[in-house]
Amino acid sequence: MRIFEKYINSEFSSYEDFRQNFELRVPDNFNFAFDVMDELSDKYPDKKAVLWTDLEGNIESLTFADIRTKSNQTANYLKSIGISKGDTVMLIMKRHIEFWYTIIALHKIGAVAIPATHLLTKKDIVYRNNAADVKMIICTDEGSVKEQVELAREDSKTLEHIALLGKREGWQSFGEEMEKHSEKFERPSGSDATVNEDTLLLYFTSGTTGMPKMVTHNQTYPLAHIITAVFWHNVNPDGVHFTVSDTGWGKAAWGKLYGQWLAETCVFVYHFDKFVPQDMLKIIEKFKINTFCAPPTIYRYFIKEDLSKYDLSSLEYATTAGEPLNPEVFSTFKKETGLTLMEAFGQTETTLALGSFLWMEAKPGSMGKPSPLYDIDLMKEDGTICNAGEPGEVVIRTAGKANHGMFKEYYRDEQTTKAAWHDGIYHTGDIAMRDEDGYYWYVSRTDDVIKSSGYRIGPFEVESALMEHPAVLETAITGVPHPDRGTVIKASIVLSKGYEASDDLIKELQDHVKKTTAPYKYPRIIEFVDELPKTISGKIRRVEIREKHK
Repeated sequence: MRIFEKYINSEFSSYEDFRQNFELRVPDNFNFAFDVMDELSDKYPDKKAVLWTDLEGNIESLTFADIRTKSNQTANYLKSIGISKGDTVMLIMKRHIEFWYTIIALHKIGAVAIPATHLLTKKDIVYRNNAADVKMIICTDEGSVKEQVELAREDSKTLEHIALLGKREGWQSFGEEMEKHSEKFERPSGSDATVNEDTLLLYFTSGTTGMPKMVTHNQTYPLAHIITAVFWHNVNPDGVHFTVSDTGWGKAAWGKLYGQWLAETCVFVYHFDKFVPQDMLKIIEKFKINTFCAPPTIYRYFIKEDLSKYDLSSLEYATTAGEPLNPEVFSTFKKETGLTLMEAFGQTETTLALGSFLWMEAKPGSMGKPSPLYDIDLMKEDGTICNAGEPGEVVIRTAGKANHGMFKEYYRDEQTTKAAWHDGIYHTGDIAMRDEDGYYWYVSRTDDVIKSSGYRIGPFEVESALMEHPAVLETAITGVPHPDRGTVIKASIVLSKGYEASDDLIKELQDHVKKTTAPYKYPRIIEFVDELPKTISGKIRRVEIREKHK
């Protein structure tokens, strides 16, 4: 019996069976570090938990016994300098292998982990430190982020400790300090022990507007990712799973940590800074990756390569999330590899909410159907429920439910929490449509809908049409003010290799859209750009493009 089977009834014959009969059994005072990781150490001490490599070809691995030993040493080190239950610790650790046992150590203590990206500047770090009362930062030695931490230190009211994955004057040396401490760590008891409602994680969301919100999750959050790993990623307990994500993003919790270990698979980590499609394809080939998950952008670049040059025969299953998947990418990847891309949808505030699950036929471009953890519907602006084919906001009904996987709140922001989650309904801010078969199709964020000449146009449909043209590598659709039409559609386009910007190409692309979708949706303005503005989590910032035309 795999360890996740303690927490669910795992035999299902169809999506309908899964949807109706899935049950998540959450014990009292669940703690992932002790109840899952230490148990895996007892059960499979020599089994690989993490397989790590970098651009230079260095290879490291950690067994489940290693995770236990090193997390115990790290927990003892952190306790020795005063980190205790409820304290907040920011982890700016990129994809260094130390991240995996450090976050487990924080879970053992009951401290709150704040994974963060290495792209933060002094201003970002000061804001986060003061907003969340950060007591300690554990930081990568690579790049300039350590200098930004130093600059932020004076203005950070609660920051007491900074530790580096290396050596530097004024910093604690994480490795040296950790190694000094005992390999034994007893599970806390009494008031030091965690209970289910205690905060496990805090994420600063990288929204497209405004300052980041603080999303908190409780101790039961990892269990909700059983669905992610088992019924969406379809991980192989004897295989290797590779999710492309930096540890500073919420997607790392989806694909590089909780559900994967609950399903007893090995987490693969590729430590890199700049994505090079050829390099990643070689990595998949070399390490015989079995299950793979990446945002659509990765697959967009993959299909522009000659995939016949790479032995991808080890791949058994491929999934995607993070932004909508263009149907052209879906069909081309399947043609080249034989693999069906299984899409899903969720937010930092949730776990996987909609998905193309094991028993389902994936529809190209569809996010799939609701997870059994969530009661999902589509709601119009007037509060009424959408019929099939009508666009509406994705909402989750939460009244009278356990809501496992849902965030606790926007920390210290009651007003924003209540604005998004009230009257027993959580408003995601995402617009979708539902077809007659119950599949959901992404339209846009609520603030990305374009109103032009009386039409409501979601950018994704136009982007998908453009993506079918071989000249288009990436694109973002926005609305631009127009004196007569109110708003017209603009396409910002990154060209594929071998194509050059020209008036002829603009007309060709416009005609292509007119033939592919409703003619009124074609972009009247096309701008060729070297890159699209994105958030630190990789999502396109359409708001930044729109602001250029205000």
